[in-house]
Amino acid sequence: MYDRILIAVDGSDEAARAAERGLEFARIFDAAVDVVYVVESKALRVASPGGETARLREQGEAVLEEIEALASDFDRSVTTELAEGKPADQIVAFASDRDADLIVVGRQGLTRLGKRLLGGVTERLLHRSDVPVFVVPKGASDAVTDYSDLLVPTGGSERATAAARHGAAIAQRYGSTVHVLNVVDLQAAGGAFAAGGLREEFVERLEADGEEIVEDAAAEIGDAAPAVTTAVVRTTSFDGVPAGVREYVVEADIDLLVMGARSRSGLGRRILGSITSTLLRIVDVPVLFVVRSS
Repeated sequence: MYDRILIAVDGSDEAARAAERGLEFARIFDAAVDVVYVVESKALRVASPGGETARLREQGEAVLEEIEALASDFDRSVTTELAEGKPADQIVAFASDRDADLIVVGRQGLTRLGKRLLGGVTERLLHRSDVPVFVVPKGASDAVTDYSDLLVPTGGSERATAAARHGAAIAQRYGSTVHVLNVVDLQAAGGAFAAGGLREEFVERLEADGEEIVEDAAAEIGDAAPAVTTAVVRTTSFDGVPAGVREYVVEADIDLLVMGARSRSGLGRRILGSITSTLLRIVDVPVLFVVRSS
């Protein structure tokens, strides 16, 4: 499934952690690896024409050399590229040029209030990429070889079905259990003020629909994964589905979240679905983001 993996680095600790995950994936899937560092065009514009510009490029080359050395620990050889321009655009273009099957990046940043945010580059990359993107948070475990339990949330969409196939391929290589989850969002079903008063028969019908959805997804995975388990859970949180997924991640000790994500075309750009965007901010496990345009 992954014959060529592109790892984007920026010199941060989070990007280095993501590179380790990407190199481990490459080892398991026997994939070729490209590593790209983008010197941001904005930084070049404000840099002095002489020494500062050269320093920015030298910094990028040094980071690439560090990842090249790290790759030997994973028995991988890599090709490196120093690019210039808008990072997200350059990463997407490079992935297309190299026919990459997967992009690996770190999730970046905390506000001064401690709220998790996607780094601006990572968020723009997720808006633009047609290639699955593997996002690694700073809080992810150091156990880069352990994906014992994978979670595939599903609402029955084509995007979720594609994510299930990716989860099955990873589970097959790592000997993982795939958890297929449907979250019944009672706030969304009944409205902000009606969730507590929904008739039990209506909720049970929603849960029955959820059972059908997870069973269909489990059938799609079939014997491709060593083990598959299904679950349907209720949530009344105003965070809706993301809250239900986050709670399951914690309770089931999930190592990797594999999910489909809506990408709506409009005004020449893509907009992340709110569920995907929220989840990428609130979970502390790696997330494999499988894009399907609508």
